[in-house]
Amino acid sequence: MSETYVYKLLTGADWATASELGVTATEIDAADGYVHLSTRAQTAETARLHFAGKGPVRLLRFAVADLPDLTWEPSRGGQMFPHLYAPLEVSLADCVWTLQPGPDGAPLMPEEY
Repeated sequence: MSETYVYKLLTGADWATASELGVTATEIDAADGYVHLSTRAQTAETARLHFAGKGPVRLLRFAVADLPDLTWEPSRGGQMFPHLYAPLEVSLADCVWTLQPGPDGAPLMPEEY
């Protein structure tokens, strides 16, 4: 895939854990054996489907060039999603946003991300 950036969403509790450990460590990632990431085009839908009603969440942006090799695998509706089969170091994020919930509870995406 030719993406420049990939994105990771974290709940407030997941952000606290990541800040303490230096790597993301979510339950779903541990259960599935890889770090779930999204492309820019997939991020808003991921936020709506999996983070609505979870209060403010963090959106982290990572340059693909700064990460270990990603594996692209089909997921939601056959879309190819980036997965990382290695720890995701928070320090590699080049931008971090705090997303507030919108009227429907889904996180509001920043204008530029």
